[in-house]
Amino acid sequence: MLSRKGIIPEEYVLTRLAEDPAEPRYRARERRARFVSKKGNCNVAHKNIREQGRFLQDVFTTLVDLKWPHTLLIFTMSFLCSWLLFAMVWWLIAFAHGDLAPNEGTAEPCVTSIHSFSSAFLFSIEVQVTIGFGGRMVTEECPLAILILIVQNIVGLMINAIMLGCIFMKTAQAHRRAETLIFSKHAVIALRHGRLCFMLRVGDLRKSMIISATIHMQVVRKTTSPEGEVVPLHQVDIPMENGVGGNSIFLVAPLIIYHVIDANSPLYDLAPSDLHHHQDLEIIVILEGVVETTGITTQARTSYLADEILWGQRFVPIVAEEDGRYSVDYSKFGNTIKVPTPLCTARQLDEDHSLLEALTLASARGPLRKRSLAMAKAKPKFSISPDSLS
Repeated sequence: MLSRKGIIPEEYVLTRLAEDPAEPRYRARERRARFVSKKGNCNVAHKNIREQGRFLQDVFTTLVDLKWPHTLLIFTMSFLCSWLLFAMVWWLIAFAHGDLAPNEGTAEPCVTSIHSFSSAFLFSIEVQVTIGFGGRMVTEECPLAILILIVQNIVGLMINAIMLGCIFMKTAQAHRRAETLIFSKHAVIALRHGRLCFMLRVGDLRKSMIISATIHMQVVRKTTSPEGEVVPLHQVDIPMENGVGGNSIFLVAPLIIYHVIDANSPLYDLAPSDLHHHQDLEIIVILEGVVETTGITTQARTSYLADEILWGQRFVPIVAEEDGRYSVDYSKFGNTIKVPTPLCTARQLDEDHSLLEALTLASARGPLRKRSLAMAKAKPKFSISPDSLS
C-alpha cells in the first residue's frame, strides 16, 4: 500500500510490502515453505480438530477472530433474531389476553395499540432500542408483560455490550499498528568489531512511538535427535544486540539490530556456500512493544530464508542531520553495499586469526594504493632547464 502511494519506492521493498512483481523469478529450485511469512503471518494450517466446542467456550475471542463479513452478519442477525423472538412473545401475550379480538371490550389491554404481529414487532424494536413513539406502551393490566419488558431490556443491553465491544476490539487490534513496523527485505552477514555478525534493519513509519520495544530472534530448522526423532520445527533462541546492548530498543529512528555469531550461536558453522543450499534454515525476528497512543501490546514478525541472507554486505546509512534535526531517508532502507568479509564460517575465523589479519591488511592496502594513485595524478609535472639556473 505504501509503495503504491509513492511513500516508499518499490525497488526497496520492505517486509511489510509485497515483493516486486517486476523482479525475475527463478523456479529452477523449489523454495521451502515458510514458518512465518514476510508479512508476519504464521504459515500453519490446523486440521482434524475434533474438539470444536472449545471455541464456543470463549465466544468473545471467537467473534473477534472472525472475518469482517462474518462479524457484521452475526451483528445484524443477533438484533433481528432478538427483535423477532420478543415480537412473538408480545403477540402471544396480546393473543392470550384477548387484545387481538375484533370486538374489543372495555378491559384494558396488556400493551396498547397492538393489533397484529407487525405492531408487536414494532413494539419489540421500540422496547429494545429505547425508542418510544408514544403509540404503544405497557399497562398495569398484565404483570407478565412487565416481566417480559424487564427481560428484553436486559437482553438488549447484553447484545449491545458484546457486539459493540467485539467491533471495537476488531478495529483496535494490535496487528494494525504492526503494519507500520518494517524490517529490511534482506539480512546481511558482515564483520563488526572483528566478529562475524548477522544484521537486519528495523524501523517505525509512525511518529507515535512503541514503548518498551523488545526484539527476539529464533532459528527454525528441521533436526533429528540422537534417538532418531525427527523434529520438523526445532526452534532455537539466539540473542540479539543493538547499539546500547540488550533486547530493549529505542525505536525513534531505524536501527540495525545484530547478532554476534560466536560459539553459542546456531549460525557458528554457517558458510557462504550454505546460503544457497541450506534449505532448512529460517530465521524468525519478532518485535514486540506497547503502542503509545492506545496502550495495547503489538507484535510485528518477519522471517529470513537462507537465500535472503546476503554475505559480505552492509546496510547504507539513512539518517542524516539536516537543519538542526535528524532526517531519515526511507528510500535507502533496504540498500546494502559490499564490504570485505572472509568467506569462511565463524568457527574457522576463530580458529585461524590469520584470515582476519590478512583481510585487514588487504583492506588497508586498498585505500593506501588508491590514495597514492590519486596523489600521483594530482602532482604537478614540470622540469627545470639549465638556462633558468643561470
